[in-house]
Formats: sequence, C-alpha cells, structure tokens
Amino acid sequence: MVSLQTPVCEFGKPAVDFSLPGVDGKTWTLEQCRGDNGLLVMFICNHCPYVKAIRERIVRDARELLDHGVKSVAIMSNDAAGYPEDSFDNMRRVARRFHFPFPYLLDETQEVARAYGAVCTPDFFGYNGDLELQYRGRLDESRKETAPEGVRRDLFEAMKQIAATGEGPREQIPSIGCSIKWR
Repeated sequence: MVSLQTPVCEFGKPAVDFSLPGVDGKTWTLEQCRGDNGLLVMFICNHCPYVKAIRERIVRDARELLDHGVKSVAIMSNDAAGYPEDSFDNMRRVARRFHFPFPYLLDETQEVARAYGAVCTPDFFGYNGDLELQYRGRLDESRKETAPEGVRRDLFEAMKQIAATGEGPREQIPSIGCSIKWR
C-alpha cells in the first residue's frame, strides 16, 4: 500500500463536469450534485484503511454541511478488478450500511479522477457556489486510525467558511491516504 499526500490547493480551478452511475441506480452530473453554497467532491473507496478510519465522520460532516448549502458527492475510481472490495456491489453495501447522505459514484474508466488530479483515497476537493476550488486538504488529523474526538474538523470548518464567504482558508493541511489504484 502506497501512502500519498494531496497537492496544494489550486485556488479558483473550476470543477470538472462528469456523468457517472451511482449506487442508487441514477446517473449523476456535476450540476445535479452541487449545492447553492458549494460542493464537496470526495474520492474514496471501500478498502482503504484511511477512508475506513473516517467514514462515519465523512457522513457526519456531509449531513451537517447540508445546513450550510453545501452538498457532497463521493467518487470511487479504483480498479475494482484488482481490488474486489471496491466493486460496485460492495459500494452499494457500504453506502447502505453507513447511510451515505450523498451520491456514491463509480468512475470505472478513471477519467474523472485523472481530470480532477486525484491522487489518493481520501482526496477532498472543496468548491464554492461558483464551483471554484477553495479547499484541497484533510478531513481532520486521522490517519489509518480515527483521531480522538474533539480534534479540529479541518474540512468541515473550511467548507463552512467557503459557504459563508466563497473563499477557503489559505493554510491547508494535505489529506493523506492510499494511492488510487490505477489500471
């Protein structure tokens, strides 16, 4: 397992459009996913220990961000043939088990991950209401283990700021996780 950090945020970079199948049976586009005050695009998967350590926190934060006009979407871009735990059927199971309050989409061709420049799971892209990138950092200080309760909620606080002002924090701590499993 290769552990990678996300690059520095490219402030203002526009979100890339997509049309991907969701575990709910619908096909989702960027426009359908966006909120009035922002959009959180997450590249996650089922098997990564970094994602497993924060799955409940991702769900909590996505639910709370809805109150701020920010919607979320999760995209799985790993090669599921090499990592069966990341299969579409298992994506469905994980989304149901954890009650994902956001679309969970399959990027089977990996074109969307490449277009966004995603490098690891989890990789978070926080956009303002104009779909301009304002955050490319971590959820919190969790790694392969869940950080203690009460730690700073970096992603949540950044997205609240983006929802209120349209701009993200200038200082951001990169996310860390398993490399995307490219074909």
